[in-house]
Amino acid sequence: MYIERVPNRNSPPAVLLRESYRENGKVRKRTLANLSKLPDSVIDDLRIILKGGVAIENLSEYFSIVRSLPYGHILAIWETIKKLNLHNLISPEHSPKRSLVLGMIVARILEPRSILGIANGLNFDAYFSSLKEIFKLEKVDTDELYAAIDWLVERQESIENALAKKHCNQGSLVLYELGLNDWQGTKYSWLTPRYNRDKQQEVLPTAFGLLCDQQGCPVAVELLEINTSEPNSLNDQIEKICSRFGVQQVVWIEKKDLNKQTQILANINKVEGLNWITGLRANKIRKLVKKEAPQLSLSAQKSLVEFSSADYSGERLIACRNPLLAKEKAVIRKLLVQRAEKKLKKIVSATQQEENILKETEKIEKKVRRILNDRGVGKYFEVNITSEKFSYAKKTEVIALEESLDGVSVIRTSVNNQTLDTSSTVKLYNGLHQIEKALLNYQSFDSKVRFIYHSSAERIKAHVFLCMLAYYVEWHMRKALAPLLFDEEKVIQDTETETSATTPSSQRSKKKRSKAAKKRKKEELPLQSFRTIMADLATITKNQIKPNYPDSNSTFEKITQPTLLQQKALDLLRVSLIAPSE
Repeated sequence: MYIERVPNRNSPPAVLLRESYRENGKVRKRTLANLSKLPDSVIDDLRIILKGGVAIENLSEYFSIVRSLPYGHILAIWETIKKLNLHNLISPEHSPKRSLVLGMIVARILEPRSILGIANGLNFDAYFSSLKEIFKLEKVDTDELYAAIDWLVERQESIENALAKKHCNQGSLVLYELGLNDWQGTKYSWLTPRYNRDKQQEVLPTAFGLLCDQQGCPVAVELLEINTSEPNSLNDQIEKICSRFGVQQVVWIEKKDLNKQTQILANINKVEGLNWITGLRANKIRKLVKKEAPQLSLSAQKSLVEFSSADYSGERLIACRNPLLAKEKAVIRKLLVQRAEKKLKKIVSATQQEENILKETEKIEKKVRRILNDRGVGKYFEVNITSEKFSYAKKTEVIALEESLDGVSVIRTSVNNQTLDTSSTVKLYNGLHQIEKALLNYQSFDSKVRFIYHSSAERIKAHVFLCMLAYYVEWHMRKALAPLLFDEEKVIQDTETETSATTPSSQRSKKKRSKAAKKRKKEELPLQSFRTIMADLATITKNQIKPNYPDSNSTFEKITQPTLLQQKALDLLRVSLIAPSE
């Protein structure tokens, strides 16, 4: 039987249920029923049944979900790895060891685990099942994973050199971040044990140095044998980095005054080609103002001025003035002084009133001290307290001095003017807060490294390098997902004018203030952390579905339809849910 649609010239077509048969060797057909009055949807269902389909009374009971595997977050990481070409940097040839290394990188980003934890996740239909499917990994044991990281560490130098060539151009700024991590275990033949004051052995620290480009993108990592009691060991590591990557000159940028760290400053000055840039504290700036007032007076009209002082012989001093910060500090000081003066007037009135008069020096001092100690306003007032009288006066000279220092900072450096001019020096120092911002996610790398349970130096080196590669992938993912994160979309903004280069804004951008206030993007998407976005993408699952009808052994796969937020994240990462495997 079959359904045939017969056209009519001036009427709707006739829909007929017909049957074909043979008569005297010829094929004939006869009409069994007229279906013209039935809806088109019913007619289509009849066609399917006539072709061998099955009628379904309850659609929800007809299909069974055999297995749902977390898929979206793993696919997002794998596609990012391919876009970064990291898999080819590790090894241009496909091999089981490369697949295992890539699987461990993905697992390290999602949830740092031990080698045994990763092996268990790959062997059971559990957390990493989609990872096992994407990389076509068979049953894996810990020995194979250890062999894979041993294979990886042999390629560390070539991989790091390729990353350095890709991200660090000649003459560009590089960052070197030092970190300490805890090592757990009992076998530590290559480490020097540490003891506390009770001569009890403590958790052994492992030092590593992370080399990044100017934006904080990790390029290389090294396990350091640094003795924290011997500062020269740090210089040895810096010299090693310079020789390996061909760095001719290193500039140590320290936000705090290096005079407070005399041991570090003394050792820096011993190393050839190693210079420093640092800032002066407020109390030292006040002393400079009194001695070098004629030279510093230019900073009120210009954004910066370079001068010299006998107290800092052989060094360059640069005074910078931020008008936005100066205005903000002036407003705050005025409000604080007015509020304190209003309270002091009440005390004066209390000592002069006829009833309930305030007397006794101790009681007056207690009330005055409480006011002057609030927000450090005591330096702006001179008070005179007796047992029966209280008076005060504003220190106009001190206030005038503070007003002249509003928004003024002084930078000192050992770098000569031929290497870095005034504007470049200030721009480099002021960029430190942007660099610190770029390295905020360094804590993510730090958390991936800890804790270390390996017992040999090579295994610990391989572990730290594997964590660096995971951090490298995550750094680029964070950068792409910035519009959905609480981080600023553009971490490093190049400054083109001298004013923007020498006068960093003391306020957050309008875009970031809006994001912080509303906790939403302008598209009304809620802002997330990197962890929550990965957890959200994990709800995109690959579902194995089986029809529930007799003699059916076939199954098919269906991927969860992403939400608006998930689709936005996938678009930012440029990831398609239909992606080829490794």
